[in-house]
Amino acid sequence: MSSEEEAAAPVDPGSLSRVIPIFPLSGVLLLPRGLLPLNIFEPRYLAMTRDALSGHRLIGMIQPVESGRGRQPDVYSIGCVGEIASAADTSDGRILITLRGLCRFAVEAELDVDTMYRQVTADYSRFAADAVPAPAGQFSRDRLLNALRAYCTRHNLPADWDSINAAGDELLVHSLCMICPFTPGEKQALLEAADFPARAEMLITLLEMALLDNVGPQQGRNLH
Repeated sequence: MSSEEEAAAPVDPGSLSRVIPIFPLSGVLLLPRGLLPLNIFEPRYLAMTRDALSGHRLIGMIQPVESGRGRQPDVYSIGCVGEIASAADTSDGRILITLRGLCRFAVEAELDVDTMYRQVTADYSRFAADAVPAPAGQFSRDRLLNALRAYCTRHNLPADWDSINAAGDELLVHSLCMICPFTPGEKQALLEAADFPARAEMLITLLEMALLDNVGPQQGRNLH
């Protein structure tokens, strides 16, 4: 959670390509101005990444619906498009990329394409507000931090508290939404929240509810 990440410049959704590749990954969430590292190794997604790097550098992150199976699972109707901020080839043929979240999108239609990967027409019009960073002070930061400390203690999750305390409100909320080991359904609900205050309140509620649940979280990443 660096100040450089927090200061990432917003992008006008009207300037984004409406035809984008999609990368369906269950339990993976991208939010505006969030940074998502990805390890690309499947041939179809290597092709997707190389094509994106040679073009508009956009990839739409979206979750398959819980019942979706097979190579072409049904996907949720809402995702988030990201721009490839960095990319590095590995010696064993993988590509390591970092996506910077730009704007949520609604799937207008899935296209009939010859590429190995899927492509959709994206509608950004409902999410124009995503281009503007959320102002500070729209939720109880103390309540969030108290819930997060208890959550980390309960589930033995390490956290970089210096970075957490230094992060701005939007960066803090969006980073926690992305990396906390919530269920795919909970991740989708966070993505589809009406606005930033609603997302922050939902995050706090999920953390507080988890403290009442005897079932441990899914395997997740460290909170730093």
